[in-house]
Amino acid sequence: MSEILPPCPECSSVFTYQVDALFNCPECGHEWSPDAVSDAADEVRDSVGNILMDGDTVTVIKDLKVKGSSSVVKVGTKVRNIRLVGGDHDIDCRIPGVGQMGLKSQFLKKVLD
Repeated sequence: MSEILPPCPECSSVFTYQVDALFNCPECGHEWSPDAVSDAADEVRDSVGNILMDGDTVTVIKDLKVKGSSSVVKVGTKVRNIRLVGGDHDIDCRIPGVGQMGLKSQFLKKVLD
């Protein structure tokens, strides 16, 4: 029985294969070591690849509709003191004028001080 290999950390392709000590992705050509898989799984990255941590400040890069309401979170809205969580949304935060929300990191950009 074959072992299940991790998906590619770059493009999330499931068609990875192993050559010697490295994993390879045929779709994007990325190569990585098995040790890097456990480190990358714990990281949450923003839309440009910056690593996010609890307490960071981020900005919204796209207008986001608020589910169940007619409100919209506008581009450029600054969100302070984020909290990283597991699940379908990476981040819990409080947005000024909207309230408590769960956001996906792909729609955020870290504010670099």
